[in-house]
Amino acid sequence: MLNNEKIEELCNISKRVRKNIIEMITEAGSGHPGGSLSCADILVALYFHVMKVDPQNPGWEDRDRFVLSKGHAAPAIYAVLAEKGFFPVDELKTLRKVDSRLQGHPDMKKTPGIDMTTGSLGQGISAAVGMALAGKLDKKDYRVYAVLGDGELQEGQVWEAAMAAAHYKLDNLTIFLDHNHLQIDGTVKEVLSPEDVGEKFKAFNWNVININGHDFYQIIDAVEKAKKIKEKPTAIIAETIKGKGVPFMENQVDWHGKAPSKEQAKEALNYLN
Repeated sequence: MLNNEKIEELCNISKRVRKNIIEMITEAGSGHPGGSLSCADILVALYFHVMKVDPQNPGWEDRDRFVLSKGHAAPAIYAVLAEKGFFPVDELKTLRKVDSRLQGHPDMKKTPGIDMTTGSLGQGISAAVGMALAGKLDKKDYRVYAVLGDGELQEGQVWEAAMAAAHYKLDNLTIFLDHNHLQIDGTVKEVLSPEDVGEKFKAFNWNVININGHDFYQIIDAVEKAKKIKEKPTAIIAETIKGKGVPFMENQVDWHGKAPSKEQAKEALNYLN
């Protein structure tokens, strides 16, 4: 049940996830803080309220599936999986180290809870479509969720997958667009604008919902609405802030892919306390 107590719980989890994102990227000396922080609330809502998963049995056949298509935001999914109990929180300190299970992009063969290896942008949604189609063919009732970056929509494969999802009427598929409007080289609008993304998904016969991607009520309400839609996949366009929670990182493209110094990390953690 979604009440004020549950929202407070999700907010507290999200705060811990953000702190772990900052700490692990600082320890690694490399990584992507901006996009990890922008999608953190979506992942927390999915794993701590929406999805059927079992940390003690990551390969459970009837679990809901999740694909982090913007794989460079791996610190976000690692922090959420650790918080959920898929592996020890202390393991987050091994991010990007030799022999660690937590590499710079998610690896489904090594990391408990990772349903799909991702990194090459545009390909995650295709994997999610395949999972959703398999669920239909196998007459399973699990649902498939994916998070895409807005710069990622510049990849043509995204739209081939969108066309296939609508063609096969995959109403068990819900994607979130982490719409923070920035990518590695500048604003998405300046680099290669895919706008209006909502209208584009509608043109591909998707159900489209627009929300604030940092509002747990809106995130969860959108998921519930998506569950009621028949014979169409759903795209939730989530407006987010790159670097959310750390003022000197917010809406700064420079923080797409660099680690904070120890002093900067200390300042960031003070904001998140």
